[in-house]
Amino acid sequence: MDKLQAMQTFVAVVESGSFVAAVDVTGQSKPAVSRQVSELEQFLGIRLLHRTTRRLSLTDEGRVYFARCKELLETIQDVESEVGLNSDQACGRLRIGAPQDFGVEQLAPLWGKFTEQHPLITLNITLSDRTIDLLEEGFDMAIRISALGDSRMVARPLAPVRMIACAAPEFLARHGTPGTPAELRDYPFISYSYRAGGDDWSFRHVHGDTCQVRVRSTVYVNNGATCRAMAIAGQGIAIQPDFIVNAAIQAGQLVELFEGWSTGEQLVVHTLYPTRTHLPPKVQRMRDFLIEQFRVPPWCPRPQDSAA
Repeated sequence: MDKLQAMQTFVAVVESGSFVAAVDVTGQSKPAVSRQVSELEQFLGIRLLHRTTRRLSLTDEGRVYFARCKELLETIQDVESEVGLNSDQACGRLRIGAPQDFGVEQLAPLWGKFTEQHPLITLNITLSDRTIDLLEEGFDMAIRISALGDSRMVARPLAPVRMIACAAPEFLARHGTPGTPAELRDYPFISYSYRAGGDDWSFRHVHGDTCQVRVRSTVYVNNGATCRAMAIAGQGIAIQPDFIVNAAIQAGQLVELFEGWSTGEQLVVHTLYPTRTHLPPKVQRMRDFLIEQFRVPPWCPRPQDSAA
């Protein structure tokens, strides 16, 4: 016996007033409806309905059981609606992890637009530069900037990221402008402390030349925006993602160095989520929203040149 189906049939019989009327509600035959209620009574060991040739009525036990069944079935329906199992409606809490700088500078301006489009979704945003384990920590999705996505996750690329070496005009006026990446070793450098490569950098020229250099870091910072601020203040040269420094370069606060050279780090902004199958509507809506928003990266509206 399918207990849940039997409970639904029992409630349908009570609410419609007869076994015959319950046939139209449940889509089952009259013998099937009658059998399920009888099996439910046998399972419980009590009589739920008084049956006469003219009418049905609930027993005292049946009245209590009907109220509890009604409450339980409504709760199940509410839960299924909330998680989207019975509906394409996007609703419920959406927990997202994102890197600190990207979250503040690129994602924060977008959340209001998303919630206007999907008012039934509640956003729960966590900003952290550590690698979040979606499965272990209960996140629905994450934004990650890396060469490759987590192999356990579905990784959907959103936008390329170019690493840019830059310094303030005042700094270059004092210290001189390096002509090639190899000269970086002679300049004070502002390092992002979470970078896996540490002080070692690789560069490649558009014509195929390569360069390996170990920079002379005078400060390590675990926040890209702080690296940018220190570079603008003339404290040294920094290599930071284009989404962090492009606006400052366009404003003349920083100068991009080494035309024709690019770092060996080919990074991409990905959105990650655990599975392709039975993807909740709320995750689908956010994924599609981010794909559309970053179709043209807002920090780099012009097509990138071949040096990228």
